[in-house]
Amino acid sequence: MAAPLIALLLLTFFHAASVLASANSDFDVRRHLSTVTRYHVAKEISDNSYIPSNIPDQCKPIHLNLVARHGTRAPTKKKMKLLDALGTRLEVLLGNVKEKKSGALPPWLRGWKSPWTGKHKGGELIGLGESELYELGIRVREKFPQLFHEDYHPDIYPIRATQVSRASASAVAFGMGLFSDRGNLGPGHHRAFAVISESRASDIMLRFHDCCQNYKAFRKSQEPSVDKLKEPILDEITKELVKRWGLSFTRQDVSSLWFLCKQEAALLNKTDQACALFSPSEVGLLEWADDLEVFIVKGYGNSLNYRMGVPLLGDVIQSMEQAIKAKEDGLVPGSYEMAKLRFAHAETLLPFSCLIGLFLDGRDFDKILREEPLQLPPKPPQTRIWRGSTVAPFAGNNMLVLYSCSANNNTSKYFVQVLHNEHPTRIAGCGDSDFCPFEVFKEKIAAPHLKHNYNDLCSTESLPTTPANKLWQILGWFFPANTSGTQKDEL
Repeated sequence: MAAPLIALLLLTFFHAASVLASANSDFDVRRHLSTVTRYHVAKEISDNSYIPSNIPDQCKPIHLNLVARHGTRAPTKKKMKLLDALGTRLEVLLGNVKEKKSGALPPWLRGWKSPWTGKHKGGELIGLGESELYELGIRVREKFPQLFHEDYHPDIYPIRATQVSRASASAVAFGMGLFSDRGNLGPGHHRAFAVISESRASDIMLRFHDCCQNYKAFRKSQEPSVDKLKEPILDEITKELVKRWGLSFTRQDVSSLWFLCKQEAALLNKTDQACALFSPSEVGLLEWADDLEVFIVKGYGNSLNYRMGVPLLGDVIQSMEQAIKAKEDGLVPGSYEMAKLRFAHAETLLPFSCLIGLFLDGRDFDKILREEPLQLPPKPPQTRIWRGSTVAPFAGNNMLVLYSCSANNNTSKYFVQVLHNEHPTRIAGCGDSDFCPFEVFKEKIAAPHLKHNYNDLCSTESLPTTPANKLWQILGWFFPANTSGTQKDEL
């Protein structure tokens, strides 16, 4: 009897192991990299349960607003130093491993050096990022031929970018795709086009986060509490990795290895090294910890995070109103602005997504109008709407398409459809529809935010007079808005 029982147990064990292996084989770490996710991966992550609106045949697009993040970039100079330090640290850890145990370790760990060692600059748009924006430009033109059939003119298709090179390079890549075969330059028949940039120190339209002193003070004040929230996750995973690999990893080691995993997966399409040190459930927890940070200091965690974006929202509404006026005045296409195209950062895209009510349900939308705090994204394995891999991946974007419709039964003549990463996306403030009457969009979604003034929100003079805030004000007088991009890595 013992032999059949043992055989049955072994069979059960191997079946369970097979099921687990199969489940893990379906797990693609590249879909779980928070805001370091490549666009082509993020674009395929969609809510399959949501059925987008059927746009009536009598509705025609008359204007498009695009707010896009730059494409996939290289690590910044600061992060490259972190990876160099990781290489030194791994050398020390492996030097302490007894010879008989070293055979169980992944071979790549021994002698590992950062792929970016020796580089003196960082943060630039890489070839993969160029392709993301170039191909997006082609797809946008193909999807909305009515808007992009006119000859290029900067007053018809204004293109704006921040003065950070990866954003302006993304604008150029997008424009090359959008206007390909429309000119006489080279074999690709490209044409020249203008990209407008505002000074970093005064760009409150696309770099409001860098010009807002109150936001800088808030973000700095949140760093200790965010680190405290992430500590239990890092400690739990550190303990598991020490047990699994027999190396004396610290919390900082695990944090650096997770960063390496994200860079290898997104930039090098390599998931069998640093990422393979973690189990799928650990990757899910690390992704959630990243998403918490993004939620708290860039998203719905505080109303200042997104309301400092009111200049951008106001510009979007104004451009729609001008398009409506042009339509009402009978102006022909090509005599007015057909599309407004903007290229910036996650710190621009995330607040803008919050301002227009994305990634919320109706109850949460009512809360943000009352300026009540929202609950943090739930811990895995619970599902959550707020995921960095979808809300702001590399090249992530929001397109707001204004439609003119033949009015029937006194209904609205103009509607706004929101596409997030090219997918029609529900808007919490419009009954979870992706096709919203312009009047509703303007009055219910935009107006509650636009009643706030950027200078009032961001001036240090509006801070409560506490010793800490008084010090921040004094420092702000002596050290104006940081424009070097080195104070805190931008996404």
